[in-house]
Amino acid sequence: MRQLVFLFIFLIPFAGIFAQSGTIRGFVYEKESGNPVMFCNVFVDNSQLGGTTDINGFYTISNVPEGNVTISATYIGFDTAKVNVVVKKGGIVLQNLYLNETSITLGEVKISAAREQQKTTVSISQITVTQKQIKVLPSAGGEADIAQYLQVLPGVVTTGDQGGQIFIRGGSPVQNKILLDGLNIYNPFHSIGFYSIFETELIRSADVLTGGFSAEHGGRVSAIVDIKTRDGNKQRFGGFVSGGPFMAKAMLEGPLGRYKEKGTNVSYVLTGKKSLIENTSKNLYSFVAEDPEKGLPFSFGDYYGKVSVNTASGSKFNFFGFNFNDRYLDENITDIGWTNSGGGVNFSIVPEGSNVIVSGLLGLSTYEIQIDESSATPRRSAIDELTGNVDFSFFGNKNEIKYGLELKSVRTDFEFLNPFKVRLREEQNTTEVGFYGKYKQIIGKLIIEPSLRLQYYSSIGGISIEPRFGFKYNMLDNFRIKGAGGRYSQNILSTSSDLDVVNLFSGFLTTPEDQILGLDNTFITNKLQESYHAIFGFEYDLGDDLQFNLEGYYKSFPGVIVINRNKTSASQPNYAVEDGEAYGVDLSVKYDLKRIYVWATYSHGYVKRWDGRQEYPTNFDRRHNANLLVSYELDKKGTFTVSGRWNLGSGFPFTQTRGFYNYLNFEDGVSTPILTENPDNVGVLYSTDRNGGRLPYYHRLDLSLQKNFSFTKYSGLELVASVTNAYDRPNIFYFNRITYKRVNQLPIIPSMSAKFYF
Repeated sequence: MRQLVFLFIFLIPFAGIFAQSGTIRGFVYEKESGNPVMFCNVFVDNSQLGGTTDINGFYTISNVPEGNVTISATYIGFDTAKVNVVVKKGGIVLQNLYLNETSITLGEVKISAAREQQKTTVSISQITVTQKQIKVLPSAGGEADIAQYLQVLPGVVTTGDQGGQIFIRGGSPVQNKILLDGLNIYNPFHSIGFYSIFETELIRSADVLTGGFSAEHGGRVSAIVDIKTRDGNKQRFGGFVSGGPFMAKAMLEGPLGRYKEKGTNVSYVLTGKKSLIENTSKNLYSFVAEDPEKGLPFSFGDYYGKVSVNTASGSKFNFFGFNFNDRYLDENITDIGWTNSGGGVNFSIVPEGSNVIVSGLLGLSTYEIQIDESSATPRRSAIDELTGNVDFSFFGNKNEIKYGLELKSVRTDFEFLNPFKVRLREEQNTTEVGFYGKYKQIIGKLIIEPSLRLQYYSSIGGISIEPRFGFKYNMLDNFRIKGAGGRYSQNILSTSSDLDVVNLFSGFLTTPEDQILGLDNTFITNKLQESYHAIFGFEYDLGDDLQFNLEGYYKSFPGVIVINRNKTSASQPNYAVEDGEAYGVDLSVKYDLKRIYVWATYSHGYVKRWDGRQEYPTNFDRRHNANLLVSYELDKKGTFTVSGRWNLGSGFPFTQTRGFYNYLNFEDGVSTPILTENPDNVGVLYSTDRNGGRLPYYHRLDLSLQKNFSFTKYSGLELVASVTNAYDRPNIFYFNRITYKRVNQLPIIPSMSAKFYF
């Protein structure tokens, strides 16, 4: 650890060495709201110099000739912004640009900065989801949500309408890191699978990295979902209120003080949503609930607040906090509830006269879950994660350098009762330190991105060395090949069992202090979980409006720590190791015209594990998964939109039942009166062919119709009529082995909602 800190401090002075002469940099903002404009073209007039903004609206142009030049910013839907700049030799000029919404119809003019960015970034297995794309989806219950959009991405498998879990290219939920403004969210999806904890109107961008990600991300072995929120409006007070049968929502935003185009501005945004379905289902959807008097068993509430400080130099500070909660209450089966809360500050500092950006985060995320079951004893789990990081970025004309340091303090507290009535409680405190460096270089048509992460885990007392590499080659203007790979590690595991298709409870632990049984029936010494990724694919633009993407992937998961499923006595270890692999191919096709949007995906994948006795498919091994999303604007103004989404998935594996028996726990050991004892519990005798059965295929059609009415420039009404599971497909949720009863996902559910914005 001491060596990592020394290396980090040693590299800081080199940040200024790469400064280029004649550099212009700055941010591009929407003039109306002050929000940054992503993927905007910025260039020097009458030259080949230019670039695109990142998700923060930041751009940099190097090697600009000395003297007076004009720079322009262009983005579809906005008027071109131009400004004159005086460049001095060896100087760095900060110049922000502000775009006004255009009042002119552009017709066939195409301005595709996102397309140009694809040619200059590796971005393999990475999909950037915007708020606009999320709203294209048919909105279940009248409310669009990123939880619904993630389900249409290639490589993503979901448990369906209920359960609230996603699996990304062979990774279980605990192997995927979900970030909100840099903080880890341990359970971002509600029990009713339509909704996440993220407010759609607040999302600035969401990067979904399904594999092969670079060294700036650590601590997980499968995938990353990085969600960033936008600032509040810097010029005026506004917001919305909305309501429907599923939930009620509200948002307020505005400036704190007078707006200054070349000064410091402070803004705020507050959002809240509360479920209504647990009450409205008693009358509106009584046909859905098993017991109409009790209604559906879902309830949740999500609250988020943020204050943003933006300085004239481009530096920025965000102070934010959140509280999310969820409950699934079925008195006959289970009562499960969780809370995720926390907050922090993140910042981005633009030092004057330097071509470096310094970014960082300090925050705390806490998560607690408890389950009470009618047939088992209560279980609970809690995790607290204190995070601090800082990184330095340099943007050259043809290269980029980024390096940083991340510190984490993690506390876990897990308690449960094993089948032998032995109460197990593990409370752990551990520290993680990560140092990473990333370099991107454009060499003609080739882009390379080598990176390295050094991850220290105090619980194992060692450092994980994780090299990673990505590349892209622009073979033609409309055809690009790409690849990525690397080594990844993590120190956290889930305590859920995979005997059933859907797990409602997942406890979390860092590396167990107990002994762990290896594949050869000896105890392992290396408790670190790791994976290796290899990805190759290509992108093909069939025209200005049609894009085709194909990727093949392979992930190896040696040493996955799991609950010891083969445990037969109290003296045996609670944890065991399994080896695994995931491989497949993902295909996506996007057709995007002014009034029609089509997004089609198909994934063919295999997810296997080896437990030392047999190779078996995991319970989320969905062999085929296809999605089709179509949205069409019925009028030229875009105020009347119809959308449809169809999903088809092959059946999940499950372990079949061979029979039942009277369960004795032998609390009195050999003195247990086996002949006269009358057991209260029924035991299940599972098939020796683990996950040898397959559930039926899953498919569902969702439809929605949206109409917008404008009252003034800033106020209006949005009405949405939607129907979920339009042809009433009886998709299975789970099968109760004891009662021999099938429980289905949600049937056809029509709904209407209204949103008033101001």
